Amino acid sequence: MGAFHSYTTAITWTGAGTEGTASYTSYSRDHLVGAEGKPDILASADPAFRGDPARHNPEELFVASLSQCHMLWFLHMAAVAGVVVRSYTDTAVGTMRVESAGAGQFTEIELRPRVIIDDDDAPDRDARIAELHERAHAHCFISRSVNFPVRIIPAVRPAVAAAHAGHPFR
Repeated sequence: MGAFHSYTTAITWTGAGTEGTASYTSYSRDHLVGAEGKPDILASADPAFRGDPARHNPEELFVASLSQCHMLWFLHMAAVAGVVVRSYTDTAVGTMRVESAGAGQFTEIELRPRVIIDDDDAPDRDARIAELHERAHAHCFISRSVNFPVRIIPAVRPAVAAAHAGHPFR
């Protein structure tokens, strides 16, 4: 039997203004996302739902959380496998279907990790990195918790090749 961990966050709505929720248009969607001892995240709704475009929204934070979880597990798997990662970036894209009543759900998230590793010209390099991504995906608690596909489209470059190219993925 596994261990249990508990996570506590505090959400504080800051957008009541003078009218509160007197109407759908009378209030701001602005709020703070906090956790004990950490800076608050300024958040709002997606601009499509009357939110502030300068603040993070729940949809972005959800996609970012899945991307972070995958990255952390990938780095763990790489370290255990003896693969030295020098750089990891990901441009994750989530697709959400919104119904006419405004309710929605994610239909997929695509992770696009770009990894630079210590020089490795072995012919099976890409397959080994793909296997590390598969193992990371299998361990990530968020990907294990969602009911839609998470697609991983990785790219890998050896550090020397990335340095000679002047840009990691050109």
